[in-house]
Amino acid sequence: MSDDTPRKSFPPYVLAPGEDYMSERQTAHFRAVLDSLKLELMGDIEQTVHQLQDEAPAPADPNDRASLESDLALELRNRDREGRLIKKVDEALGRIDAGEYGYCDSCGVEIGLKRLEARPTATLCIDCKTLEEMRERQLAK
Repeated sequence: MSDDTPRKSFPPYVLAPGEDYMSERQTAHFRAVLDSLKLELMGDIEQTVHQLQDEAPAPADPNDRASLESDLALELRNRDREGRLIKKVDEALGRIDAGEYGYCDSCGVEIGLKRLEARPTATLCIDCKTLEEMRERQLAK
């Protein structure tokens, strides 16, 4: 999984007329999204562990063995990425508990519901994230 959007489909949050940003209803919605994402990721990791434990011995053919090792390396890289994403999900849940979820870590403005729907672990508003990416591109040159 390449991003932090849960595969389980959650309907987009519908803002009630006059509803304040990060109301109880909104934070409950995003908590459910984050909890679902975390359970999904943990299930994937557990499934990989079971597959590795049940794995047959390495094939005798060098080409088959190389292919198997390549597949395994890719699978482990994906699980490592998912492990890091679980950490981000836990941090986002902590921000919900602290009443800080949905606000930019850099400038303090609202991140926005649409951005949080697309990336529930987002910590930066779109403007700050764009600036960060521009700086990273400049440093990479």
